[in-house]
Amino acid sequence: MPDYREMWSHLGLDLQSHDALLSTLGSAYQDIFLSQKDRPEGMKYFDFVMSEVHGLRIKELMDAKAQGRIVIGSYCVFVPEELILAVDGISVGLCAGAEFNFAGAEEVLPRNLCPLIKSAFGFKMGKVCPYIEASDVVVGENTCDGKKKSYEVLSPMVKDLFIMDLPQMKSEAGKQLLKAEYRRFVEKLEAVSGRKITAEALRKGIETTNAKRTAIKRLAAIRKADPAPISGLDALLVNQIFFFDDPVRFTDSVNKLCDELEERVGKGEGVFPKGTARVLISGCPMAVPNWKVPMIVESSNAVIVGEESCIGERGTQWLTDGQGNTVEELLDRITERYFKIDCAVFTPNASRVDHVREMAEKYNADGVIHYSLQFCQPYIIESGPAERELEKQGIPTLRLETDYSQEDTGQLRTRVEAFVERLRGR
Repeated sequence: MPDYREMWSHLGLDLQSHDALLSTLGSAYQDIFLSQKDRPEGMKYFDFVMSEVHGLRIKELMDAKAQGRIVIGSYCVFVPEELILAVDGISVGLCAGAEFNFAGAEEVLPRNLCPLIKSAFGFKMGKVCPYIEASDVVVGENTCDGKKKSYEVLSPMVKDLFIMDLPQMKSEAGKQLLKAEYRRFVEKLEAVSGRKITAEALRKGIETTNAKRTAIKRLAAIRKADPAPISGLDALLVNQIFFFDDPVRFTDSVNKLCDELEERVGKGEGVFPKGTARVLISGCPMAVPNWKVPMIVESSNAVIVGEESCIGERGTQWLTDGQGNTVEELLDRITERYFKIDCAVFTPNASRVDHVREMAEKYNADGVIHYSLQFCQPYIIESGPAERELEKQGIPTLRLETDYSQEDTGQLRTRVEAFVERLRGR
């Protein structure tokens, strides 16, 4: 592998801490992913991406910046990649999926705070996330109170923080608020990039982003098959890489993987035996390298067949209508698309339970695991009503609340194994 230390040093990373992080990440990846049997050949591309996640991809970003392009980092699926592409910008998801430097984060944030937020701060304060350091603008959003107040603390730590005010209710006023925020985001992107968004550029951005989503939707549809042609862990990895890989290259690689998987389905080949208990994961997003719960599930004689989360179908299920002759018309289409997202911050949010039920039926899931990060109030609060409604409709449901540590792995495994036995006994 090339030596990227000069680049990392230029970005201001703590090289010793960063080396330790990459070593830990590499060992975990080997144990969780590369140890799987009968993996599709198409996963080799995504293995390569992960091997170069802080190397080649960061070099690509830095080379692009040297050519005058901008990098926009974000933590949320409400940030439209279509708009970023329309100014020839690059959209990247930011680090927030591991228990790193929580001690440092807890110097400025409360201990009883969502691990995802503390993780984002831990990566920043520990100087080990090249994505946030390479970002010309970091986009925050007020999806929850924890994020909203934490961004006040983050603001002096980053070059340029743009806060997006998102609606909390599905109403016409809420939709208009979202459009107004997207219009304000357009102004920000134009100012930072020095480019004016045109209808033609925006249509191209929509086309590129839709192609990514279409490829992911194709992968999701293949997962309906029994036996499952790909593990839930590998499918999750593809969904995670969605947020920081080059969009055109990513789309091509997903479609090549799908070609192979469709051949597997045609031959009746799978990575798990036919009839293996099928589980849908619902709830909080799982950012890299948050693989604990999926690893436990798939080592407990079950296969994950879908993810109802932002790193999953909630983030990719809708395409953006690219019909429109003006930027304003296309902005309406973008707003319509993103306003459909049934994030737990909305109240009321009955459509989300409907969506979980529909996914369970669509992917022939035997049961649903509702996953919540500790102290994530929106998803924890929704987990109870979701469980009761799904159980009422005959869909077995298990609620799990955890964090990024490995301390509760044994307890979680015991509960998951009991749940899988319940599914197998139906």
